[in-house]
Amino acid sequence: MDKSRKYYSIRTGKNPAGSKLTLELVLSLFRGIYHDFEERGYFQEAFGYYCVDADQVPGRVGNDIYTYFIFKLRKDNMWPIYDSCLEYSESDLFDVIELLYDHISKPISGWNHTYGNCGMHYNTFDKEPGQAEYLTKINDLINDYDNGYELSSTGEIVHIPLTGTEPLINDESLTYDPQNVDRTIQEAINCYKLSRSSTTDKHNAVNMLAGVLEFLRPKIKTLQISADENDLFIIANKFGIRHHDNNQKTDYDQETWLDWIFYYYLAAINAIIRLIKKGETSI
Repeated sequence: MDKSRKYYSIRTGKNPAGSKLTLELVLSLFRGIYHDFEERGYFQEAFGYYCVDADQVPGRVGNDIYTYFIFKLRKDNMWPIYDSCLEYSESDLFDVIELLYDHISKPISGWNHTYGNCGMHYNTFDKEPGQAEYLTKINDLINDYDNGYELSSTGEIVHIPLTGTEPLINDESLTYDPQNVDRTIQEAINCYKLSRSSTTDKHNAVNMLAGVLEFLRPKIKTLQISADENDLFIIANKFGIRHHDNNQKTDYDQETWLDWIFYYYLAAINAIIRLIKKGETSI
């Protein structure tokens, strides 16, 4: 199925909701996704199941799932999911999505309890295929929520990179200094992408990239580029990213500008490393 295909009312702009889903609609659709996996036994290993003969049979998390959710999420009223999820906040939803990723597993074999139409009771499971199927379903849903999110292969919900910036975010081939450059860049990307990234998180991510530029500054001086390397630091210094003084601008739209500064610095670092490595190989 082509996920990029948009049907008539969205394609022509006649759907008031457009291509972006509201939280209310996401919660309703998530409820259906969860129910489908539950009905097919994908949570039996973790949460157990009900049997007409044996009553509630516990899974790996034990008998008291309600308390387990409180302990793991530090929140009340998260369980049972089917009855509670329509009242979730965005952060509630994302917490539960991540928790379910850790606990889902594909049922492989078991026995069909026909008495009273009780259903399948599974005893063997495979975690990775279950997680892969769940990840696909969840991403089909949250990719179109708000500015776009995705559930990563490590089970964390992160922002989808802006269109066209994927090569910058995902380029693992461009390395320079594992300790002072590569690791810091990855930490900045992770800090920026996390779904709960606040303005402070984004500010910190940009600050980390500014630190990488500062580390590379001696090398930048040796490059044959027309612009003074100080230009790269004007934004960080004038907009309160690195140092703080009364002459800095602080009344700008930080949500918008921090996004731009982040990608600007990431692109600048990418280009600088390529130029440095090109110069080193030509010696």
